[in-house]
Amino acid sequence: MMTRIDTRFAELNKQGRAAFVTFLMAGDPDLDTSLELIKALPKAGADIIEIGMPFTDPMADGPAIQAAGLRALKAGTTLKKTLALVQAFRRDDNATPVVLMGYYNPIYIYGVDKFLVDAKAAGVDGLIIVDLPPEEDSELCLPAMQAGLNFIRLATPTTDDKRLPAVLANTSGFVYYVSITGITGSGSADSAVVGQAVQRIKRHTKLPVCVGFGIRTPEGARDIARHANGAVVGSALVDVLAKSLDKDGRATAGTVGAVAALVGSLAEGVHAAQQAAE
Repeated sequence: MMTRIDTRFAELNKQGRAAFVTFLMAGDPDLDTSLELIKALPKAGADIIEIGMPFTDPMADGPAIQAAGLRALKAGTTLKKTLALVQAFRRDDNATPVVLMGYYNPIYIYGVDKFLVDAKAAGVDGLIIVDLPPEEDSELCLPAMQAGLNFIRLATPTTDDKRLPAVLANTSGFVYYVSITGITGSGSADSAVVGQAVQRIKRHTKLPVCVGFGIRTPEGARDIARHANGAVVGSALVDVLAKSLDKDGRATAGTVGAVAALVGSLAEGVHAAQQAAE
């Protein structure tokens, strides 16, 4: 069964260009603004949307995304409200793939079976759960695939050829390559090193490979898009969002526009990679 993610990559492949993947935290800085932000992403050039599920102990995230999660939790965002956010987005957009990204604990508390039913009904297409290794596939990965959701796995610079087949075994949709060792928002991706890593992963899978962590500028997005099937940007968008808030951490009239403007310039960078390759 083709998912929205599969369909989108097939479309982009025909166009000869990489995907631009954006990340924002659900409910940051509040649920109403969050919905407006997510609605603005495809119009500004996002091909796939990752939505963070706020969690109190986000061990893989740097300060920017940690702060976004705390703002979202303070605003009353729950996993149930995150799914409602996706459902509201789907009323106007039935084509853009939506991936939920986060940690297993909130899903476990929600109940795996109930979560998968509700996520599918809301219009979620895929999951990235950073703290569930392949050895725990029976917990969520396999049930998610049976429910028709893509389960997207992370590969890192320390994922060697011996480990890679286990990481890829039940992965679908795309492979998310983490371009740097460390937390989100720390350091910059080296496009030459990333290019070698992407080629190594592609020797093991036919899935698209998207690269995230360390991409902050249109130039950086362009350089990564020359080597990968997609460029993922999160911390840079969350930083711009945070800078647009008032002194009390509330959205301002410029919040949505500030994020959309950066998305637009980053999307141009990804599209320039196609032009450079032609």
